[in-house]
Amino acid sequence: MKGVLKLNFDFTEDQIQIRDMVREFAQNEIAPNAAKYDEKAEFPWEIVKKMAEMNLLGMMIPEQYGGMAFDATTATIVIEEVSKCDAAIGVILAVQNSLGVSALIKYGSEELKQKYLPDIASGKKLCAFGLTEAGAGSDFSAMTTVAEDKGDHWLINGRKIFITNGSTAETFTIIAMTDRNKGARGMSAFVVEKSYPGFSVGTIEKKLGIRASDTAELILDNVKVPKENLIGKKGYGYIYAMESLDTGRIGVGAQGLGISQAAFDAALKYSKTRVQWGSSINKLQAIQFKFADMATKIEAAKWLVYHAAHLKDTGKPYTKEASMAKVFASEMATEITHQAMQVMGGYGYMKEYNVERYYRDARITEIYEGTSEIQRHVIASIVMK
Repeated sequence: MKGVLKLNFDFTEDQIQIRDMVREFAQNEIAPNAAKYDEKAEFPWEIVKKMAEMNLLGMMIPEQYGGMAFDATTATIVIEEVSKCDAAIGVILAVQNSLGVSALIKYGSEELKQKYLPDIASGKKLCAFGLTEAGAGSDFSAMTTVAEDKGDHWLINGRKIFITNGSTAETFTIIAMTDRNKGARGMSAFVVEKSYPGFSVGTIEKKLGIRASDTAELILDNVKVPKENLIGKKGYGYIYAMESLDTGRIGVGAQGLGISQAAFDAALKYSKTRVQWGSSINKLQAIQFKFADMATKIEAAKWLVYHAAHLKDTGKPYTKEASMAKVFASEMATEITHQAMQVMGGYGYMKEYNVERYYRDARITEIYEGTSEIQRHVIASIVMK
């Protein structure tokens, strides 16, 4: 029939098999240990090593470099399933497969790819993305980290903050100014190794949520970087960073989905066993309406997140859709975990149950990889042209 738009986001058989495999792993290996890692703010090395054995640490890296070459939809499935059990591990996995390597995969020279991608894909080395600075959060043009061309090498000086995998990664994509006079057009991207003299890890942050994920300051003090470690073209760092963030924002949307679904499931299970006024509270209309609203918003977020992933997979523009998915799914996660805690009352506030952790983990999804305000700015700049 002409004029009918067919929307079909059904997963393929391969994607369903991967989803089921990751779901089983997450429920059996991640979920039982999530509270421990959160309480101790301990990096989950044991889980990360197991994910490496499953080839999940290089799931978006091309096969010729040892990766799995997953499309965005499949990677989104994996991040969602992991985040249902522990959003901190979800963000470790997301950065390893998006921000940390996106620019290198797409724009790096063949020599750079051969040198770095196999170790990242195998999980031998974790990777991270260095963009944010104390004075350059949403306004990247205020960046003070500088890379000077010294003829036979680059010399980088500066500090980066709030870097996910900051203290655990070995390989970093660092964005630095190569021409201050050009603002955003004066940024370039580099591969920097933790082992380079002058590179050090500063403050490791203590956080409200996603406590098993390390968030650290990076200090670059006269770090000599080989000339060939420039990613792509000089002056294109801002473009590379924004493209990486588009991909990363789909991942944040997937984290929001995972957190929300976990909170929904926990509250629903509780509501069936909690008895007040002679019956379980899931019989009360006030509670039923909460679940109806939560389920509707989770479903809407799924369509936004997987639509953005689908657009990326089909080679279509997806910047607007990635921002829509990110802002809606993240704000929805904060709301869903709030309502799940409300259903559970005092018990939801206690560490005996996981909902208080979901509540703490959800909050950061509205902030990192572009605040909700920045997402609205991106969306408005496109829809109001």
